[in-house]
Amino acid sequence: MKKTNIQFEIPEEVKNISRVLSDAKFENFLVGGCVRDLIIGGEPKDWDFTTNAKPDDIIKLFPKTFYENEYGTVGVVNEQTTDKTLKVVEVTPYRLESGYSDFRRPDKVEWGKTIENDLARRDFTMNALAYNIETRELLDPFGGIADIDKKIIRTVGKPEERFGEDALRMFRALRLASELNFAIEHETQMAITKHAELLTHISRERIRDEFEKIIMSETPALALDLASRLGLLKFLSPEFEKGIGMEQNQAHAYTVWEHLLRTLNHAAKKNFPLYVRLAAFAHDVAKPHTRKRINNQWTFYNHEVLGARLARNILTDLRFPKEIVEKAVKLVRWHMFFSDTEKITLSAVRRIVRNVGADLIWDLIDLRVCDRIGTGRPKETPFRLRKYKSMIEEAMRDAISVKQLKINGADIMKLTNAGPGPHIGFILEILLSEVLENPTLNTRDYLEKRVGELHILKPEELSGLGKIARAQNESEEEKEIEKIRTEYRVQ
Repeated sequence: MKKTNIQFEIPEEVKNISRVLSDAKFENFLVGGCVRDLIIGGEPKDWDFTTNAKPDDIIKLFPKTFYENEYGTVGVVNEQTTDKTLKVVEVTPYRLESGYSDFRRPDKVEWGKTIENDLARRDFTMNALAYNIETRELLDPFGGIADIDKKIIRTVGKPEERFGEDALRMFRALRLASELNFAIEHETQMAITKHAELLTHISRERIRDEFEKIIMSETPALALDLASRLGLLKFLSPEFEKGIGMEQNQAHAYTVWEHLLRTLNHAAKKNFPLYVRLAAFAHDVAKPHTRKRINNQWTFYNHEVLGARLARNILTDLRFPKEIVEKAVKLVRWHMFFSDTEKITLSAVRRIVRNVGADLIWDLIDLRVCDRIGTGRPKETPFRLRKYKSMIEEAMRDAISVKQLKINGADIMKLTNAGPGPHIGFILEILLSEVLENPTLNTRDYLEKRVGELHILKPEELSGLGKIARAQNESEEEKEIEKIRTEYRVQ
């Protein structure tokens, strides 16, 4: 086994754990990702020890621990620190594992006797490193340091065996490539392609966790492009595969798939939050379904509407939290907002703010910027978009939702001596439509007067006007509004 003497800067809380274990005559090593990060020169996201001590031994040595798993890992709690990476340090006995009938977890776990046994079961060479804080000795049995120097991700031993033990390692390889900007070694790539179907045994939650880390990395396009070439993309969703190689119109320099990757990468470059990055990656996912050739040009009419439905299905299937799904879906739905400031009216801007919500409107602008960069256009914020932002600022001073009207449903029932029912919603939508058009109408006197006028309409007429108002409020296309007018015979 290759051994090197080297000194790293180690936090005192971590040193103390090593000292306690060593004083009790137990071998102990920092292991895995934290050692890799120390070698690369990065900040470890967490700290992990492996030792020849058993769980009961570890628990006796430290004042506060918890032990809630079947793999022997004891969490040692450092109560005095506010650093999240040091609050809990995991200490795990040397392990031997065997049998992986679910292609994810070992059927049998035994305590190992040597650090060599423990390192041999790990996924990639750069994670099969161990560091003894007391002796400053770095153990490297599988050439991990050389692979780090070459910026290569390689499995410990035969890749088909490592992926057969835990199929999720295939996505983990992509994630590490994305986070570290490393390449995946050729034999490892070939094994991923050959054994990709093993991922059908992996839960959607586990795949989502790796996908989220990829999305939140600095260069997510690197990993996702690899996923497309190695046959893993369908395990996120087959919908993304449909855009590979699909040409667009002259406004785009890239295929649908390349455009999604470039849009996402710009969102990562700007350090936008998860839901904006998800929207960036999914915003044009429906283009393959809506592409039509008209006047010798490819068109994608209403791809944002279908795209919102597909995005909801994809993100829900991957078990993302509902709040994240709703935000991303709303951004996908409205990413095609009309932004020609030479033609757009302030009332139209109020409507888009109403639709996406005041809490998401600036995220929508950020998505638009990423979308623009993703087409191959160099300017991030052209004059038109800057002017649109100023119009948003102005629009947000006015009422943009039913809740901001100077009258509510209870007031309408009192004014009309009528009980609750759909007519209340129709009246509110009509009032909001008028106020979005002219904010000065949002006064108690005017709205009460309009309630009286609307209340005496026939139910079918009120219903028709209410549905037209709702369509207008939601910025629907004029042809859709015309359909409603025709259906209810109102103009």
